[in-house]
Amino acid sequence: METGKLKYDLEDRLVRFACICLDVCDLLPNTRAGQNLEYQLSKSGTAPALMYGEAQAAESRADFIHKMKQALKELRESRVNLRIIKEKPLVKAEKVEITFKEANELVAIFTTSIETAKKNFKK
Repeated sequence: METGKLKYDLEDRLVRFACICLDVCDLLPNTRAGQNLEYQLSKSGTAPALMYGEAQAAESRADFIHKMKQALKELRESRVNLRIIKEKPLVKAEKVEITFKEANELVAIFTTSIETAKKNFKK
């Protein structure tokens, strides 16, 4: 690796996203709403990292696209969950806003990656 340049690793970014989602879960109140959103976010926030790992071992381009789409669905679910947490508001913390922003960025990355893979698949 060249000095001054960071290696971009999507898996590392997804693992960090999973961890910050779990941090948000820990901030939620022990109410029915808080528990429900904690349960949902703990699942949808960690799933993309696991699914991306599966995509890296895909058996075909079609399998890769399918697994990436599954990860994208979970990212979108996480984003909506975080939006509910923000708008309710169940907790006021900068970490919620940071996590929401990262969810948006990851959705954009996955959407572009899937479109690129689809174009390359047709060639």
